[in-house]
Amino acid sequence: MAGAVAIGSWSPAAHAYEVTLSPTNPRLGDTISIVISGASATNITPVVSVNGTDYPSFLLSGDRYRALIPTSPLDTPGRLTLDVSAAGSSRRLTVNLASRSFATQRIRLPAGSGSLGTDHEFARVAEFKRIVTPERHWQGTLIRPSQGRVSTEFGVRRYYNGVFAENYYHRGVDYAAATGSPVVSPAAGTIRLVGRVADGFELHGNTIGIDHGQGVLSIMIHLSRIDVAEGDFVTAGQVIGGVGSTGASTGPHLHWGLYVHGVAIDPVPWRFEGIE
Repeated sequence: MAGAVAIGSWSPAAHAYEVTLSPTNPRLGDTISIVISGASATNITPVVSVNGTDYPSFLLSGDRYRALIPTSPLDTPGRLTLDVSAAGSSRRLTVNLASRSFATQRIRLPAGSGSLGTDHEFARVAEFKRIVTPERHWQGTLIRPSQGRVSTEFGVRRYYNGVFAENYYHRGVDYAAATGSPVVSPAAGTIRLVGRVADGFELHGNTIGIDHGQGVLSIMIHLSRIDVAEGDFVTAGQVIGGVGSTGASTGPHLHWGLYVHGVAIDPVPWRFEGIE
């Protein structure tokens, strides 16, 4: 991702390592990439902790490791404290998480419409979002998964029946397109979730979840058809299904959510700038 900066190095008696953050001025919804160089002397994989949550790092090359830190519109802007444990020592860094303006929508729901979704559906999706596998499958920028027009951007906040939904934000990008038009995988990965309306996916509709590795996951919902099976390995740009309007949908479109360690982040920087 563009805008990396070396924060500096910590030099205890036997080891030294450098930490590089990107982007240098993250905003709500950004994924913060933390690269730790020179930390392999103890053969202990570095760990980054933010507000008490530990995030794993993965080997990039040589003695370079990377951890990915997700942020969302629900986070409080301001100073983030990052604790890095590497090469037998720890250090504390800070970065400013800038605020960001998100569009708002006002939705009027009919009585009873807020109860869609089954326990089976929610359990399967929650299980999928917890997946973290060590091998990285994405390379460079991600591919647009549909050629439809963007109908709803990431991060939109909503009022339902006049009440602001404090814990809601649009957790992805919607592409409006004709029913059956192709949906492609934005990057290589393993199909870890296939859910169908017939199996109780009444909210998400026909659903595909892709594990791109290292805690990076794509979920595609409201599909008209599914062309893959759980366990399949797909390549970037491979057709995996078709645009539809299944589940809680008002018209044919693809909802693509990109998750990092279980948090829905803005896919746009991943598409146009990428992460090493």
